[in-house]
Amino acid sequence: MSLGRHIDPEDIIHHLESVRPPSKSTNKPHHLTAYSTPYTSQRDIPKYEIPREGAPSDTVYSMINDELDLDGRPNLNLASFVDTYLDPNARKLFTSNLAKNLADNDEYPALLSMSERCVSILANLWGASKSEHAVGSPTVGSSEAVHLAGLSLKRRWQAKMKAQGKSIHEPGPNIIMGSNAQVALLKFARYFEVDARILPVSEKSDFCLDPDLVRENVDENTIGVFVILGSTYTGHYEPVERICQLLDEIQKEKGWDVDVHVDAASGGFVAPFTYAGAGQKWNFELPRVKSINVSGHKYGLVTPGIGWIVWRDEKYLPEELIFELHYLGGTEKSYTLNFSRPGAQVVVQYYNLIHLGFGGYREIMENCLANARVLSRGLEETGWYTCVSDIHRPVKSNSVTGRIKAAAETVTGSGTGGEEEEEKETSAGYTPGLPVVSFRFTDEFKQEFPHIKQEDVSLLLRARQWIIPNYALPPNEDKTEILRVVIRESMSFDLLDRLVTDIVQVTEQLIDHDEVDLSIMRKQRGRKHPNRKTDKGKGESVKEKVGEEVKRLNGGIHRSVC
Repeated sequence: MSLGRHIDPEDIIHHLESVRPPSKSTNKPHHLTAYSTPYTSQRDIPKYEIPREGAPSDTVYSMINDELDLDGRPNLNLASFVDTYLDPNARKLFTSNLAKNLADNDEYPALLSMSERCVSILANLWGASKSEHAVGSPTVGSSEAVHLAGLSLKRRWQAKMKAQGKSIHEPGPNIIMGSNAQVALLKFARYFEVDARILPVSEKSDFCLDPDLVRENVDENTIGVFVILGSTYTGHYEPVERICQLLDEIQKEKGWDVDVHVDAASGGFVAPFTYAGAGQKWNFELPRVKSINVSGHKYGLVTPGIGWIVWRDEKYLPEELIFELHYLGGTEKSYTLNFSRPGAQVVVQYYNLIHLGFGGYREIMENCLANARVLSRGLEETGWYTCVSDIHRPVKSNSVTGRIKAAAETVTGSGTGGEEEEEKETSAGYTPGLPVVSFRFTDEFKQEFPHIKQEDVSLLLRARQWIIPNYALPPNEDKTEILRVVIRESMSFDLLDRLVTDIVQVTEQLIDHDEVDLSIMRKQRGRKHPNRKTDKGKGESVKEKVGEEVKRLNGGIHRSVC
């Protein structure tokens, strides 16, 4: 058996460049097509330094477009909650408003008006009281929105402590969240100097924030609790109402008034429209919920990046955080972390809200949940997989609330034109949650085929263009790995059928392979791509770095599944 050696592709490219004959002409090349210039075979596209001279626009476009072909197909990226589809009219509005700056309100008053309307629509959708004056703002995404909400929690806590003559520095503020929280929540705590009390999750708590642990960890320095309406791991809704009730009890017992911010990045556009709802109160109907954020570019059905933050009343947004800006002839009040930002997403968000209306959003979200139930049942029918998510399981209680029953009757019992509509299954009666399917190998499968790893399923599906991540559950439960599929608007039933077929075929392929083949495949996956610019001039050789393996993510806040 001959010894093998590692071949560095970067070394090969460098060698080919060194032996390439120099160009005889110094004039800019004449070309007939994008591929008839020296960049096709004689010259490399500059990557890390700006070139001395430019290149023909059609050539640069073609080169960049060809490189981007190496990316995955957005519609088959089932790892992401981010929307990938816009209808033709939404695309027209998006394109025609690309150049509008949302910060320039004096120049674009109609854009500002649409933004204010969206805030009002969301406040009403989330149960804002007519006796209060809800305020809010568009953001670049839920990350910015969470930071703004957290900062307002901190400032209100500081004002309260100062009024009581207590220190705001010793021991300092803390905020409570589950270890299933998305990284934006942890970023807030780190960037704004708040102690993050990250509570472990468990199967008992559906891998979500456990109210019992909240009780044990809250104190007078707790500025608030981040409660997630739709965990990115399994799609479960955290028990907002139960946590609010618990905090009410704590206030009666100890006098600590702790507010709640609901991170509804995904659930804020799902729960209000589905027949299952959230299975509980979660919004401004609960007095302790002071603010809610949502990502418009997720189930709001807008492309990145647009988010929204709404406070139930303007008194919960401290005045010292609001800037009065005099810009380009106008005066505006602003509370954002960004200034100049695109306004086209706001236009598309308003278009969706008006075009789809409540009924349109309900139809889309119900379709997503129906497809998620089909996928869940199909996976469990194989006997190879079991679902960690629960949206396909009937509600645990035998008594379904009157609200859900009434909603179900509305869709199944009404008719038009004197004709009864065909009875249609809805999410009523099923466990509420996001249209997310998180699944793993059954214990029996793992015992029979111990050499097969779930990451192999993810890798082979990637070869078929599906992007389905495999990762560990949050700390304390990280011995369990899950594959996760996010069902979005563009996941049709036919595409779902293809996905189930591919998962079955990939699993059968793995069963037919032996352990040696699979170990080679995993080792190949663990290679890191060298970077010519960052590796040049350092003490280590690129060859030494190529062999490093990417560590399995099993600690801290999960960073790659938003």
